[in-house]
Amino acid sequence: MSDFNTQVIQEFRANDGQVGGYFEGKELIVITVTGAKSGQPREVPLVYAPDGDKLLIVASYGGSDVNPAWYHNLVANPRFTAEVGGQTFAVDSRVLEGEERQRGFDILAEANPGFRDYQQKTARVIPVIELTRVT
Repeated sequence: MSDFNTQVIQEFRANDGQVGGYFEGKELIVITVTGAKSGQPREVPLVYAPDGDKLLIVASYGGSDVNPAWYHNLVANPRFTAEVGGQTFAVDSRVLEGEERQRGFDILAEANPGFRDYQQKTARVIPVIELTRVT
């Protein structure tokens, strides 16, 4: 994991999900996915948007032409742990398609307009993932 991510996660956990710097004022989630090849836990801080009782995340990777590694891990292992604020809970994930994906992307981009710029930078359709808390 990068030093940047490590510092963000440490600050996130020390401050009940609040961080400064690049993510200041953003809705932040830390997901812990299982590596598809390694089987090892991988922690990733991400911006999210609430959608009713579900959470939406996006595999933007800064508008890169490839998906981030965590996305491949999530597809291989769709149940994982999420942290929001001071809460940690299991979630099931589902990659949205078609109109559902567009609706989810619009929700995320409304809160974080940079996602639209990322989509314009790449020919790939940036995945939107819906997280549902496991009860």
